[in-house]
Amino acid sequence: MTRPLSWRARTISASPTVSLDSRTKELVAAGHDIVSFSVGEPDFPSVPAANEAAKAAIDEGFTKYTAAAGDLRLRQAICEKLRRDQGLVYRPQDIVVSNGAKQSIFQALAAICEEGDEVILLAPYWVSYPEQVKLVGARPVVVPTEAEDRYHPRVERVAAAVTPRTKAIVLNSPNNPSGAVYTEPELRALMDLAKEHDLWVISDEIYERLVYDGARHVSPATFSEDAYRRTVVVNGMSKAYAMTGWRIGYTACADAALTAAMLTIQTQLTSGASSVSQMAALGALRGPDEPVAAMVRTFDERRRAMCAALNEIPGLFVPLPEGAFYVFVDVRAYLGRERAGAAATAGAECAAAPREGGAARRVFHTTDELAEAILVEAGVAVVPGEGFGVPGALRLSYATSMERIEEGMRRLKRFFAAWE
Repeated sequence: MTRPLSWRARTISASPTVSLDSRTKELVAAGHDIVSFSVGEPDFPSVPAANEAAKAAIDEGFTKYTAAAGDLRLRQAICEKLRRDQGLVYRPQDIVVSNGAKQSIFQALAAICEEGDEVILLAPYWVSYPEQVKLVGARPVVVPTEAEDRYHPRVERVAAAVTPRTKAIVLNSPNNPSGAVYTEPELRALMDLAKEHDLWVISDEIYERLVYDGARHVSPATFSEDAYRRTVVVNGMSKAYAMTGWRIGYTACADAALTAAMLTIQTQLTSGASSVSQMAALGALRGPDEPVAAMVRTFDERRRAMCAALNEIPGLFVPLPEGAFYVFVDVRAYLGRERAGAAATAGAECAAAPREGGAARRVFHTTDELAEAILVEAGVAVVPGEGFGVPGALRLSYATSMERIEEGMRRLKRFFAAWE
């Protein structure tokens, strides 16, 4: 007997970044040389203080359940970090430690949204935002930003999207995938709008340490007592401390009822985060800062190199990212135009790559199609913009070595030369 699955199972899309990463790994496992610009994690080892603290926790037998909200010592350290870095004053009972920032965001949405509510997302957005909004029975309302504005928000567009059903706005600065770091005036205007319409604000600040060229991350919770009370700050250990696999994220929220609701949801989902991972996070937060600073310097060098190389390809528009570790490239000039047949730019390493002179002339109408061709013909993995709500762009991660960046740029230049 075939029984229908739930509407959630039928309507939620798989993560395109995870799917592409799986496809890339399949090609690599088959022996093909793929330069991957698709990864969303630092290529550095976890900071040494995290590893040392985790080993000590295991040796000491700290391998049992912790408090559902997280070990008190870790929550105290998170409060110290938020006070030190952003001037935000929270108590340990305002913190909920989860299995990664993704779980933290979901729990915030689940605690805030009723069936049929609307949540405003700024495009480009992280691929999981709209799917999580749908998972909790709400409707994502997408407000576009423009490449010409370096993907910074226009507040009047956000205001026009607010309806009586709007419940929350999700902000992500520094932004994945664009690297945009929203300015203080932009964020203040958005918080004024949230106050005017009594909206919750979920502020995803996971990339807050990764900023360049004097850009400054500002948490919207810092602007006023009202902003502090209506903002759920989301952060974690994955990006700044290169701790993706440890799976530690957290929320900081001054609204006691909302924090209690998020914690209750967590107790029924996962009970809490790994005890050993929590001690690794504690070690990282209280350890030396130089490994983080060194990683940021290296990312900055790669960012400049990748953008300089992409700017040498005619027709691409490459806003210089101000944060995170991605370049979001506008490729609309290449969509809808016929491309001449071309040989594989990565040679025999690529699966399904056409033989010399064997590729048919082709028109790419979407960046999904374009990214597939780049993977197959050039041996370079990039992420299409459709999953981020911007169908005319590609996301490239510079969380890889300079050597691989240079090789990938050579391949991309040859790939796009087929249009000339």
